[in-house]
Amino acid sequence: METIIVQLPGPSWADGEHDRRGPGLLHLGPGDMADFGRGGPGAADLAFVLADPGISRRAGRLEAAEDYWRLSNFSRTAGCVVENLEGAGEYITVAPGRLGAPVPFEFSRVVLPALNGTVDFKVFAPQHAYLDERSVPGAGDQTVNPFALDQTSKYFLVLVALCEPRLREPSDTTLPGAGEIAERLRPLDSCRDLSRSAVNYHIDYLSFAKLRLDQGDMQGEQGGRTGAKRARLVASALRFGLVREEHLALLPSRPTSRTASRRPAQEAPA
Repeated sequence: METIIVQLPGPSWADGEHDRRGPGLLHLGPGDMADFGRGGPGAADLAFVLADPGISRRAGRLEAAEDYWRLSNFSRTAGCVVENLEGAGEYITVAPGRLGAPVPFEFSRVVLPALNGTVDFKVFAPQHAYLDERSVPGAGDQTVNPFALDQTSKYFLVLVALCEPRLREPSDTTLPGAGEIAERLRPLDSCRDLSRSAVNYHIDYLSFAKLRLDQGDMQGEQGGRTGAKRARLVASALRFGLVREEHLALLPSRPTSRTASRRPAQEAPA
C-alpha cells in the first residue's frame, strides 16, 4: 500500500467545473523515491517536472517511509517550504542542501521559489499511524487501521457534514452539496475560508486516499460522478461506523427556528 500520493502540478481535480481529467497522481510505497526539478542535461530521469526557469534542473527528492515521508532539497541557494494544509499556517522550511528532512504532515503543499512567483505541488500521506487505545503491548503485531481518519482534520469535518442529514434522519436520502457543506462549516474558526472547491478537494481526498473507493463507477457525467461519490462516501462512512452520532458535536450549532415573527402585528383596519 502506498505511503504517499503526490498530486502533480496541473488543473484542479477538486473542482468539477474545470478539467475533469485532473492532474496525474504519483503513488509511492515504503522505500520508493521520486526526484523532481526543471529537467535538462543530467536530469533526464525525473519523476515529474516543474517547468520554471527559476527551479533547479534537479531540485529535490521525495522519499516514502513506513507512514511518513522525507524531503531532500538539492538547491544550494534556496530553501523550500512544506505547508500543513490542515494547520493554521503551520509549515516547515527545508534548508538548501538539507537531505532527508522528515515531514510529519498528512496533507501538505511543497512550495519552491521560482522566477514567476512560486511553484508548488501537493503530497498526501494517508497511511499515518494513530494509537489504538485497545492495543496491548507485547501482544504481537499491531492491527493496521484500514481507515486511518484524523478526527481533528478538516477533511473529517467535511465528512461529518456530508453524513449529517442521514445521521439526524436515516430515511433522508438528500445529501448536501459542496456549497452547502462550506456554509455549514464556516462558523468554525478553522473553516472560515472554506470554499466550495476546497470541499470538493477534501471529498476527492477522502474518496481516493482514505476510504479508497472504487473510482470506476464514478467516471460518468458530471452530475453522476459527484453525486455517486458523495453517496458512496456516506454509505461507507456510516456502514463501518467511521462517522457516528457523537461526531455531530464537532459541527457548529444549528440556528434555532423561530416560531414567532419579530415584526409587530398589524392592527386590524377600523
